[in-house]
Amino acid sequence: MYKTIAAPPRTSLLREAGVAYFPIALIARLPFAMLVVGILTLIVAARGSLALGGLTSAATGLGTALIGPLLGAAADRFGQRPVLLVAGTANALLLLALSWLAFSPAPDAVLLAVAFAIGASMPQVAPLSRSRLVGIIGRAFARDRREKVLNGTMAYESAADEIVFVFGPVIVGLLATTLNPVAPVVGAAALALVFVTAFALHPTGRTATAHPASAGPAPVRTDGGQAITAATDIVQAPARELAAPALVTTVLGALGMGLFFGTMLTSLTAFMDERGVPEQAGLVYGAMGIGSAALALGVALFPARFTLNARWLVFGSILFAGTLTLPLAQDVVGMALCLLLIGVGIGPTLVTQYSLAARHSPRGRSSTVMTMLGSGVVVGQSAGAAVTGLVAEAGGASLALIAPIVAAAVVLGAGIASALVRR
Repeated sequence: MYKTIAAPPRTSLLREAGVAYFPIALIARLPFAMLVVGILTLIVAARGSLALGGLTSAATGLGTALIGPLLGAAADRFGQRPVLLVAGTANALLLLALSWLAFSPAPDAVLLAVAFAIGASMPQVAPLSRSRLVGIIGRAFARDRREKVLNGTMAYESAADEIVFVFGPVIVGLLATTLNPVAPVVGAAALALVFVTAFALHPTGRTATAHPASAGPAPVRTDGGQAITAATDIVQAPARELAAPALVTTVLGALGMGLFFGTMLTSLTAFMDERGVPEQAGLVYGAMGIGSAALALGVALFPARFTLNARWLVFGSILFAGTLTLPLAQDVVGMALCLLLIGVGIGPTLVTQYSLAARHSPRGRSSTVMTMLGSGVVVGQSAGAAVTGLVAEAGGASLALIAPIVAAAVVLGAGIASALVRR
């Protein structure tokens, strides 16, 4: 029998995780956002084929889709630290190998195989960071504070994702323009090796997964302030619970967000290319991140009566409505205004998806669930970029700008399905 003792009222997530944790976790997820665009840029420059570049990016996403959730499951089973150390090292070496193979006489099939392995070994920093923080909340905070802290944490994590997903392509563009097309891939390898390792070795890497809203007893704290998790907090639920409709609709929503990122960036590049300034695509794309990151952080201030289901529907509708204005943009300023409007819907929608996932994660499966959502985003981004690139090449930017509308419809449709399932 476990004695229940409330956590000290002054405790905070910053205190529990440590000040250094947040910048390390932020930079460690940057390679994740750089790879799709970086690999596309590398292959197109090295082989002169947009189609092959799109296929290579898609192979990366496929590897993440198939193996990423297994890495999350392994982290739940064996702990995050060994999984991250192995995956980060392997990913960095494979990126360096692709940088060399792209300019070698190696067959295209070899590039596709290596790209698949890169996606498969991609360190799942963002979902594992969420799982890590969810575990801390479940152990270090009193039960009556967990919901509020969880909402704020998911808001921060989604804002961090927004920062890297919006500015990752900008960094790729700057490195490729000022140095060479290999630089972004080599840079991603260096970041993976250094910061993913630092993320793995951070003291929070020893934290076991826990569900913040579990029915088990609150944690017992030692005199030194360290939380001791009750045995019920670390027992894993059956894997079949991962197929619950409430989780499936949330993963589908994350896939839709990834599709939007991939289709929007690629169609925007085509739009800017037709105006003779393709190198500015990343800068204009950054306009979307301004409102997105700000609103993502603001989600923590929403009242409790503004439910998660309602937030998804409201902000998913704003995202969809914003994409309908894209074909109307005639110049760069008009496109930037469209992206500012779209950004209002992106951040809160992402926060809501991850908050729902955290709330409905089966016991002991938090890393797996968060990785499923993260994989959905990168798969959608890869597939969206590949398909939209082919569409833009065949029909121009005007046709390519329809793709983000379809992606936004997937996000909104998943939100409607999610609300119906939970009712």
